[in-house]
Amino acid sequence: MKSITVRYFALFRENAGVSEESLQLDVETALDVFEQTRDRHGSNEPLGHCKVAVNDEMADWSTKVADGDSVLLFPPVAGG
Repeated sequence: MKSITVRYFALFRENAGVSEESLQLDVETALDVFEQTRDRHGSNEPLGHCKVAVNDEMADWSTKVADGDSVLLFPPVAGG
């Protein structure tokens, strides 16, 4: 288990009801964090439209996460 701080933005924040939470998760990658928090908060956003950052740097979904890391989840952004 790893202690991960997850920060949510926009729709993810609305679904979670908080902007940030510290979780104990059994995860290896940013994708694992996304999937576990999506299940936890009932979000149905498709992965391909979302963005992630690890420790305040934009990252790929395959980026490894370590104990103490922060993972930031961004839903799709609409606009034109």
